[in-house]
Formats: sequence, structure tokens, C-alpha cells
Amino acid sequence: GPGQAAMYAGLQELGVANGEDLKETLTNCTEPLKAIEQFQTENGVLLPSLQSALPFLDLHGTPRLEFHQSVFDELREKLLERVSAIALEGKVEERYKKLEDLLEKSFSLVKMPSIQPVVMCVMKHLPKVPEKKLKLVMADKDLYKACAVEVKRQIWQDNQALFGDEVSPLLKQYILEKENILFSNDISVLHNFFSPSPKTRRQGEVVQKLTQMIGKNVKLYDMVLQFLRTLFLRTRNVHYCTLRAELLMSLHDLEINEICTVDPCHKFTWCLDACIREKFVDNKRARELQGFLDGVKKGQEQVLGDLSMILCDPFAINTLALSTIRHLQDLVGQDTLPRESPDLLLLLRMLSLGQGAWDMIDSQVFKEPKMEAELITKFLPMLMSFVVDDHTFNVDQKLPSEEKGPIPYPSTIPEAFTKFLQENRIACEIGLYYILHITKQRNKNAFLRLLPALVETFSDLAFSDIFLHLLTGNLTLLGDEFALEEFCTSLFDGFFLTACSRKENVHRHVLRLLLHLHHKVAPAKLESLQKALEPTKQSGEAVKELYNQLTEKLELRKPSPAEATETPSMELTLPTVPTPASR
Repeated sequence: GPGQAAMYAGLQELGVANGEDLKETLTNCTEPLKAIEQFQTENGVLLPSLQSALPFLDLHGTPRLEFHQSVFDELREKLLERVSAIALEGKVEERYKKLEDLLEKSFSLVKMPSIQPVVMCVMKHLPKVPEKKLKLVMADKDLYKACAVEVKRQIWQDNQALFGDEVSPLLKQYILEKENILFSNDISVLHNFFSPSPKTRRQGEVVQKLTQMIGKNVKLYDMVLQFLRTLFLRTRNVHYCTLRAELLMSLHDLEINEICTVDPCHKFTWCLDACIREKFVDNKRARELQGFLDGVKKGQEQVLGDLSMILCDPFAINTLALSTIRHLQDLVGQDTLPRESPDLLLLLRMLSLGQGAWDMIDSQVFKEPKMEAELITKFLPMLMSFVVDDHTFNVDQKLPSEEKGPIPYPSTIPEAFTKFLQENRIACEIGLYYILHITKQRNKNAFLRLLPALVETFSDLAFSDIFLHLLTGNLTLLGDEFALEEFCTSLFDGFFLTACSRKENVHRHVLRLLLHLHHKVAPAKLESLQKALEPTKQSGEAVKELYNQLTEKLELRKPSPAEATETPSMELTLPTVPTPASR
């Protein structure tokens, strides 16, 4: 049948008899048994010592095929070992010449399943498989599939479209994995999107697969970077920037110097990676990073496009923003102005380079974005004044109260603060991180004071997934406040619900939060929220699914009518002691 034909494909070209030849011999002969014996002698294993052993195997009922198969398997193993050995011995030119000759002899048998592994092994060890052979492999789906990655790399490097087809599903998977973490149902302040260390992240399946596909091939590495740049431009999705850095650092971990030494971002990324690991930019590393930025030479400005993409990675932004908030607090203690702190200015410079990545790569104008003076002279001092307000309020609380009564917490925010959050990207990013910071400190007063400024922010940053993921995590620390009508109205009606109907992702994050905290929310408020959050016809599957989960949970909580009318039990309830706010 056709299967048989494939099994012996290519034998005739080598002058080796196959089933067709036997059929022909038998059709044209007078004594079939003699003809078969002769065919066996001519095409059997040519070892004199075997001639007497074969009839002995026949007596034991061992079919010749089984015997030949086991001899063949043994020989094939030996041949595979030999090929791998040839690839390592002797002078480079000689060993490759041997392998090329072997490939020339064996390639016609590449379709024979029994021989294919040998042919594949020969190709795998050739640094340059002849173009003609690569074309044949490429034209045949099954052969291409069976190829070692070493051979595929040689095919890919001259076929960007084919390589793109292989890489594309991996990139989709990567983005999906990131989004699944951001929308995960586990809400926690300890385990969030930014918890895994860089080393752990690089062990992820997609990064490992891409690293394996690239090997030491600079051309393929460049192609992947080109794909990432293009996708980042097309979608503005910052997770592509994370992958850009992770891929480089994965090659760094494996000490693939062929690539690391030619990527001009290598040392900068390596240094930044250490900062991300510590979630802080210390002074020594700050100097080092500054050295790289200052060292960009005339004519090499294009590297700024790459550096900006590395700095646009959310893990880098997170580290820079956290470090900025820490610096501002230190400055309050030292009575120093932001413009007098070189370390702070460097953090802002890197933040603006990262935040300007998309514009720079889009416009192909490679120069550092100009920092707005007002950010340093007005906005940051304003944040520092909020820190001071908190200190003052806390000290006031501790003083013996005179006739004047307790001093209320400042409730208004300067109009300038709201304006900065709307109009200045860096101010907005730092402002949002400041709000995350006070939430994490369980500072309800400061949180409620600044929350109204979040309704309208620069390109809706306060409704971005990363911010909402972090905010919902930090809000679990204020869990007890959800019993208060005023708090819920500020948070839900004043903030979340303003965007729910126009932004599906906000709808999802609110449902995530309620799934986690519904038992803390005042019942009347919970009921009105349940109505407000009901999915519409336009809502996606994820929203419907979350809403159903929430409804199920709330059904379980409702007491049955009988329980509701029972006499209250005489249990003594202990007064709840408020926990001291962790500062």
C-alpha cells in the first residue's frame, strides 16, 4: 500500500532493493522459493557468522523481520552516536565535510521513518545545512515538524514570516498570562502582580521557549525584538516591554555572550534588574544607571528607543515610582526641596523616559523627553505637604485637647493637584503611587481626601488594570471601613461606578473586590451595589461570570425567613478593638 511505499522511500535511488523489486522478481520467475532464498542472501545482513545462526532463530519461531529490526535498531543507535562524535572531533572543516557527505548519501531516505532520525541528527550537527536541503524540508510539513530546533533556526533566519507564525501564539499566551494575574480572583496585599522576583518570572514557559528558539542566533533575537516593538506600537500594551527585558535577562542568565554583548541595553537592563529585585533604586545603582544614560553618544541616540522600552516595563515603573515615594518621605524629614535631590531627579528622568517610550518609538525622534519644571517645583512639594499634613494631624491627636476641640483632618485638595493628575503623565503616575502608599498604611483620612482626584486622570490611568489590581489589594487592609455608608459611597459611587459602564475592566475589578469583601459591606449598600453592577447585554463573559459568582455568594448569606424571626441569642459580644494603624 502507500504506507509501505513511504516506509521504503528513496531506497531505489541508492541501489538498495525494496518490496517492489521482490514483487518483480517473483512475478518473472519459475521457482519462487529459490528466488526468495536468493533475494534473502543478496539483501540480508552480510556477516558470514550469521549464515549458520539464522536457521537456528527460525527454529525458535523468531521472524526474520524481528531479527533484522533489532539489528537495525542497534546499528541506528551506533550510527547516531557516531554522528554526534564526528560533530565534535578533528578539524572543523574536516568534520563538517564528513557530515555533509553523510547527508548527501542519506537525505534521499529522509522519508523512511526508520532512517529519518539519522538524517535529522546529521542536519542538527551541521552549522550550515545546504540551502537546497533546507528548502525541501521547509516545503514538507511533516519533515519541518520533525526537524531539530538547530535546523529550524537556519530556516527561520531567512524566513521572517514563518518565524513570526511560530512566535505569535507564544506572545498571545504571554499577554493572556499577564492579564489573568491582574484579574485573578485572589486579592491580597502580600501576593500581587509585582511579587514574583525577576528570576522567577524568567522561568515562565513563554520566555523559556523563546530563549530556546533563539539559541545564540543574533538574527532571530533581533526579529523577536522587532515583533515586540511592532506589537507595542500597535497595541500600546506595556507587557511587551516586560517581555523585552525578560528575554534579554534570560539570555544573560545562560551567559549567551554572542547576543548579550551586541545588545546595547544589556548592562543597563542588568543593573535595573537588580533594582527591580530589591524594589528600590539605591544610590550606587542610581549612579550606574545615570552613567549609561549620560554615556549615549552622538549618532547612537537610537539606543534611547530601546532603553525607553526597558524603562516602560511595568516592573521598572513600579520600582521607580516606589523609590520616588520613599525619597519624598526622606526629603520631608531632611527639610530638603525636591530640586535639591539629584537622586530624585534621576528617578524622574527615568520615569519620563519610560513613560515616553511609545511616543519615541512611534515618532522615531530619539531624544530624552523634556521634564516640566512645575513637576519639580510645584507638584512634588505638594505631595510633601500631604505627608506633612498627616504628621501634623497625628501629633495633634496626641496633644491634650484644649477648649478648641479636636482638629479635623484637612478634607479639601488643592485644585492644582487634580489638574496635575489630569494633565501631566509623570505627576499622575507618582500621584497614583502615593495613593497606593497611604492605602497600604491604612490611612483612611488621606485616602478619602485624595480619592476625588482620581475620577479624571491622564489618559484614565486611575482606571488602568495595574493600578486597580494594586488598589483592590491594598483596600483589603481597610476592610472594616466597608461597613460605613460614607466610606462605601465615596469609594463606589464617587469613584468605581463613575467608569463601570464605559470601562469593562473597571466593572471586573469592582466585582473582584466585592467577591472578596462582600461580608464586610453594609447590607443596604450591598443591595444597591448588586443592582448597579448588574451586567448589560454588552457585558463580556468575564463580567457575567463574576457577577454570577457574587450572586451565588450573596444567596448563601441570606438567612431563611424562619431564622430571621427567632429570638436573639443571649451571647455576649466582645467589643471590637480597633487595630493600631500600621505605619
